[in-house]
Amino acid sequence: MQHIQSGKITTIRLTTCAMFMAMIVALSSFGLPVPGGHLYFVDIAIVLAAILLNPIEALIVAGFGSFLGDFLFYPPPMFVSLVTHGLQAFVISLFSHKVLKSKPILSSGIGVTIGVIIMVTGYTLGKIYVYATLEYAILKLPYEIAQGAIGAILGMILCWKCGIHKLYDKMILSNN
Repeated sequence: MQHIQSGKITTIRLTTCAMFMAMIVALSSFGLPVPGGHLYFVDIAIVLAAILLNPIEALIVAGFGSFLGDFLFYPPPMFVSLVTHGLQAFVISLFSHKVLKSKPILSSGIGVTIGVIIMVTGYTLGKIYVYATLEYAILKLPYEIAQGAIGAILGMILCWKCGIHKLYDKMILSNN
């Protein structure tokens, strides 16, 4: 993942960030019905974007993408999403690009695991604040964990097993 070294903003980088942000907004719009709400797949796109993009790009794309998705489809937790998903993506990207550079899959896995903890904690605390009830947050906790785990596993598979990271690196390096 050598593209992180180039801080140059190119048309392809900007377009890639816009595509990931659009995916995050779109995936914020629907989910599987579960008791007390929905299970969303937005974390898949957040994890994938965070592994590929640099930390600042990941923070902006995930934070503002999830904020916009909530703003358009379900506004109450939009500020919780901005902070939680922005921080989640920043940490994932930081680990993916700066820690254990010789073992990128392991470093991404560590970052993604910490990212899931950030997401679950952020949304649990956010639900207590937004809905003013600990009981509601506890009721939703298993679904937050499931959403984070599904996003983490599928994001890692898409990136590393399906070869998206190789395509991304090739695309970025060929346009620098």
